[in-house]
Amino acid sequence: MLRCPIRPLPRRSLLGAALGGLALPRPALSQAEYPSRPVRVIVPWAPGGAVDTLARRVAQKLSEGMGQSFVVENKSGATGTIGATEAARSAPDGYTLLAMDNTYAMLPYLFSRLPFDQATAFRPITVSAFSPVLLAVGEKSPYRDLASLIAAAKQEPEKLTYGTGGNGSAPHFATLAFERAAGVKLYHIPFRGAGEAVIGVLSGNVDLVMLSPGSALGNIRGGQLRPLAISGERRVAALPDVPTFAEAGLPGFGVINWSGLAAPKGTPDAVVERLHQEVVRALAAPDMAAFIADLGSTPGGIEPAAFGRLLADEAARWRDIAAAGGIERQ
Repeated sequence: MLRCPIRPLPRRSLLGAALGGLALPRPALSQAEYPSRPVRVIVPWAPGGAVDTLARRVAQKLSEGMGQSFVVENKSGATGTIGATEAARSAPDGYTLLAMDNTYAMLPYLFSRLPFDQATAFRPITVSAFSPVLLAVGEKSPYRDLASLIAAAKQEPEKLTYGTGGNGSAPHFATLAFERAAGVKLYHIPFRGAGEAVIGVLSGNVDLVMLSPGSALGNIRGGQLRPLAISGERRVAALPDVPTFAEAGLPGFGVINWSGLAAPKGTPDAVVERLHQEVVRALAAPDMAAFIADLGSTPGGIEPAAFGRLLADEAARWRDIAAAGGIERQ
């Protein structure tokens, strides 16, 4: 039997082969390969809020549909920047996502410096839900409709008070937008959280509050809060008797909250597209559609590019509101 001698490669050749192997480009992650391990979904707010509640339901659906766990982690503080910073600094491989809401578009007008580039730090995936904003007063308030409240505010500027969860919060921006649309000036009373602002209205110490339907339905149905108007083009099924701002005489007010998912800059196209497809599929599930409707919201599912345009448009809009409202950066 003939034996073919195998000559060992010179040391230099072995080193070159090894270096050549290291230099080979890493194959792009395909949709079929992702995800192969659990995915973190960072919520930059405390548990129990609207963003957290929706993110957990979407994460549950993604876990069911993609065969891997999507685990929500709450990293709250500094108006959402603590969680956003951790997500932005994570590996761009699809295994860390950020539950982003419209507050993200306001960050440049709240902070003089951010730990990340707000405009480029993330790749938008899609909006999970759009939520209108409603203006509500307490059950003992003398204002039965939006027109009477606006008339009173015009007659005595800064007499009527409004509560928010803090300076620069989303309800603060929304109320500033309402002031601008209605041509009125209200007096701001910031609280340590949105829940305390609602309590201020319920106790009669604050005249009005602006908030999402999902965080107000219980008090509305219980009669403690009286909604005067809701944003959006049409009434919501959860509150069919509440007129839109346009129906109530203020067509210029169009603030809509949103919540969605984003991935760190550099996340592969295949991963972003797979996540978009799976979120759209999750939102179409009957139980998910019912859940979102019960919050007074509507499903999202827009394309990543459309979400990117929404972020840019929102950032431009809130720049003007922040300047007109005198919001100072920290």
